Amino acid sequence: MTTSHAPAAVLGQAGGLLKALHTTFVVLVLASAVRYLTGHGFGDQAPWMIAGALALLATYAAGPVLPGRVWLALLVVVWFGLVLLAPSFAWCAVPLSFVALRVLAFWPACAVVAGMVAVVVVQWTRMADRLDPTIVLGPVCIAVLAVGAYRALERDAVARQALLDDLHAAQGDLADAQHQAGALAERARLSREIHDSVAQGLSSINLLLQAAEREWDSRPSSAREHAGQAAATARDGLDEVRRVVRDLAPAELAASGRPALPDVLRQTCERLAAVSGVDVRVQVHGTPVSLGSEVETALLRTTRGALANVLEHSAATTAVVTLTYQPDSVVLDVRDDGQGLTDRAPADPDRGRGLAGIRERLSHLGGTLVLESEPGEGTALAASIPLKADAGGVS
Repeated sequence: MTTSHAPAAVLGQAGGLLKALHTTFVVLVLASAVRYLTGHGFGDQAPWMIAGALALLATYAAGPVLPGRVWLALLVVVWFGLVLLAPSFAWCAVPLSFVALRVLAFWPACAVVAGMVAVVVVQWTRMADRLDPTIVLGPVCIAVLAVGAYRALERDAVARQALLDDLHAAQGDLADAQHQAGALAERARLSREIHDSVAQGLSSINLLLQAAEREWDSRPSSAREHAGQAAATARDGLDEVRRVVRDLAPAELAASGRPALPDVLRQTCERLAAVSGVDVRVQVHGTPVSLGSEVETALLRTTRGALANVLEHSAATTAVVTLTYQPDSVVLDVRDDGQGLTDRAPADPDRGRGLAGIRERLSHLGGTLVLESEPGEGTALAASIPLKADAGGVS
């Protein structure tokens, strides 16, 4: 949390009160001088009083160019001389008390105010020739109220500044957290994209090259065909990497003005069947509609990820991909007749994101993933994504 920097003086930042303070001080000095002249005339002490009043005003005006403590000390000294000469100037102690509160910290300012109150009480008592409780208690009460009020102002200002500092610190922490969350989300997205496109493409290339190696001597024409398919897959993978970087849909889905997903799924399954020996079929139910690039990309990459697991781990002979268009959702099923999921082999952390990546992608679109499998009875994967009311005209 940021440390608050409270002003050292009670009135250190009360800019609105400063103007009132300046005006009050000048008015009281002039009024005290007029009162003295009205009561005593232009006698022997009048020039000294006038000179002292002008000196007090000049010293007050010099505040901006003098150090604060020096300025206050000069004001108090000149004022003290004037009060000894003309007790009427005791009223100037009120704005001078505020000057002390502005320039000094709280307790030093209280000491200066107490000293000025003592001078006022002594001078007014001498002038009255008797001890009047109002003369004693009046200045004391005024000083206590003034100091107490501005002590409360100081505490409020410090508390308000602390709240502002806390708010700024919280805003900074929130911005950092949002930045970190965005970075983590982007890393997760890239991880899914790379696994669902680049890694699966490389897996297909590996299968094709293995098939070409097995048939290189016995069936050279078939081996060359596998090598050619591997080269084509590598080119497609390069295009896919470029599109992942630009955050675009897969190439097969990007340039079509009609529902392209069913045809792309068929092409994907035909390529995989050609290199793996697994009979991969595609079934489409309902009327195909355009789902939007994000949904179609998610379904295509879910299919590729599921089939990659089928080909590499299930030992299946048949896999069926079913795409079902419903009024309010689209459902993708991938079923195989393989050995199913077993607990015998521990998960390989180097295999990539797999089902976790598929689940995250679907969750981002509000979809769900259900996986059913029994040892020896195959595996069924069902992915469902709800459709918006305006998606491809579906209502």
